Amino acid sequence: MNCKIIDEDITTITGHNLHWDKLANKTILITGANGFLPAYMIETLCSINDRKKYNIKILAFARNKEKTFTRFQSYLNRKDLLFFFQDIALPVHLNLKIDYIIHAASQASPKYYGVDPVGTLSANVLGTYYLLELAKRYQVENFLYFSSGEVYGEVTAEKIPINENNYGYLDPVCVRSCYAESKRMGENMCISYAHQHQLHVTIARPFHIYGPGMSLNDGRVYADFVADIFHSRDITLFGAGTAVRSFCYLTDATLGFFTLLLNGDASQAYNIGNPNACLSVMELAIRLQNLFSDKKLKIIQKSRDSSATYLESKISVNIPDIKKIQVLGWFPKVSIEEGFLRTMRSLYEFDCVSG
Repeated sequence: MNCKIIDEDITTITGHNLHWDKLANKTILITGANGFLPAYMIETLCSINDRKKYNIKILAFARNKEKTFTRFQSYLNRKDLLFFFQDIALPVHLNLKIDYIIHAASQASPKYYGVDPVGTLSANVLGTYYLLELAKRYQVENFLYFSSGEVYGEVTAEKIPINENNYGYLDPVCVRSCYAESKRMGENMCISYAHQHQLHVTIARPFHIYGPGMSLNDGRVYADFVADIFHSRDITLFGAGTAVRSFCYLTDATLGFFTLLLNGDASQAYNIGNPNACLSVMELAIRLQNLFSDKKLKIIQKSRDSSATYLESKISVNIPDIKKIQVLGWFPKVSIEEGFLRTMRSLYEFDCVSG
């Protein structure tokens, strides 16, 4: 994907003072390659190879060949990046020595929870099992598992912001729990393999991440708002917009993921989010309306169609406590205004439109 904004972001990431040299001459397997979170990690690794000549080999796993080749069209002739296409919920057969595994494949969009709950949980449980078996076989240096801030469930007000040791109510017989419950199970699988097979595992719990490359039909509210603004439509808000979320720009999040890959403690989970960019959904809509005031868009409130397959979250406030990862030296820096301006600018570069 040829995009000036992405190139600038990747330069920012690679310029950060991390021990990138730990990855020299290593092989890294990354699942969910065409997802906008792991895609930035792949592009970062390619950039490091170009700048540092570290000879990192990247094994990128994805299901959709067309989407992957579109996302990585300028990377297809690289010798350091190999693509594999399969459902990660099926066994992975490789005869290549692997040093790191990053399991980021997941149906994270809520639009899937009502129509494909089995497919949603499969990547988080079956995929995690097969990859942990692979990690055990090669005794990888770190297995980085992408979990979610949704594992906390519905926490009480006194537990906000949420640290890594506080959990709330999650209904296991609710279909929407297919995502959060399977992420919880994936976490425990990582910890169990670490305990029984002496694996080094680290768990990332991303909160709401946005930025270049995210799908405009993702189904999450901030993607809907960006789609409305990009297409010069009035900003549509379903419901009262009182739910509060933290919004973290992709560059910050990617640095967080690499911080955990390189420096994360064994068998520990870490929140990745931006508690300094917390807004209600309505406040976000107003902020974006003002940020792109030249479009003269209105905010329209609607009730969601009762027949819609979209299953809304019951979590009213979801704000991370990030003190634990701050000890490792990670601090989010990008403001709401800068992040959404960069996201929108990326969309106007032809090759960056992602859905």
